[in-house]
Amino acid sequence: MTEPARPLTLDDISDQRAYERERDEFRRRVIAVKKLRRVTVGPVVTLVFESRSTVRFQVQEMARAERMRTDRQIQHELDIYNRLLPGPGELSATLFLELVSEEELRTWLSRLIGVEWACQVRFGTGGSMEAIASTPEEDHLSHLTRPATTSAVHYVRFRFDQDQIDAFVTGPTSLAVDHPAYPDGMPGTVLGEATRVELAKDLAGA
Repeated sequence: MTEPARPLTLDDISDQRAYERERDEFRRRVIAVKKLRRVTVGPVVTLVFESRSTVRFQVQEMARAERMRTDRQIQHELDIYNRLLPGPGELSATLFLELVSEEELRTWLSRLIGVEWACQVRFGTGGSMEAIASTPEEDHLSHLTRPATTSAVHYVRFRFDQDQIDAFVTGPTSLAVDHPAYPDGMPGTVLGEATRVELAKDLAGA
């Protein structure tokens, strides 16, 4: 597993009183950046690309909801959520199957087995088109023990070399799902310029 470039530490997490003072403004900023980092492909697949701010928000909100007070409790959450941070030359995303009914759950969870390997970041044009496939987060994958169905949430990475980073930044860039049971994932969703610029920060280690 690639280590995140700069994992969050206890010093990055505000105590409860301090967080309550900053929460409204911090939440507003995170919601705005998540809009750029959220990409939907086809009817049910959405990826949210994680960053230090999105991961810190998850830890702060978990600590708030569970009324965590001790460093040991917070560190446990950091150990879990730091795994979502992208390492150098990576994009890291939470993959959601957005299923809202029992019928959708029955339909898609059995069809989309292996979807965590099937997402692609594509860039370039014509004969120079290139695709980088997703790889699942190792610890999460080890807990998926149901062979006949998949999970509604996965954690995935896309690993780039420097030439691929340059091509991503130049664009055009799209996100696709190359899965035989998900034809709506092809040819994918073209990333807007603002989203591409935002995600390029991750690849640059910003």
